Amino acid sequence: MYDILKRFEDKYAALKKKGLRIEGLKMVDPVKRTHVINISRPFVFDMRGLPKKYEGLMVKGKIEGDLPEEFKIDRTKSDWQKREYIWAPERFEKFVDRCGETIRKQLGQPEMSKKEMLDALCFGDFSEHKKATLKAIKEGKIPAYNKN
Repeated sequence: MYDILKRFEDKYAALKKKGLRIEGLKMVDPVKRTHVINISRPFVFDMRGLPKKYEGLMVKGKIEGDLPEEFKIDRTKSDWQKREYIWAPERFEKFVDRCGETIRKQLGQPEMSKKEMLDALCFGDFSEHKKATLKAIKEGKIPAYNKN
């Protein structure tokens, strides 16, 4: 596994300049002995450059730093997850509409379309994320987006 991690680090080393931190291997299921490649990144980061899986290991990460205002929700109440879904597709759309020029500049891609920005920010494929979100809402797993 450490050889896989080393190859991953070598292959994606250039993304470190854009804020990627490769934190190492992390065990996510001690019973099944399941490990992942653990990463962290800034919110404005082009996820299309990273695979979801690398040589059999899932790539999992977290966002470092503050989230944009569209993603800030009140997490002080214990049941906030039942009322709001932080990664609602509408939040990504509002953020891109409000900050498109800043996003293009931060990603170094001045010609990016809205779709490309949404894909870059939204785990690599915005339409898939939106489809999965709508399915989870219908199944009652997450709440629908509340515009208020």
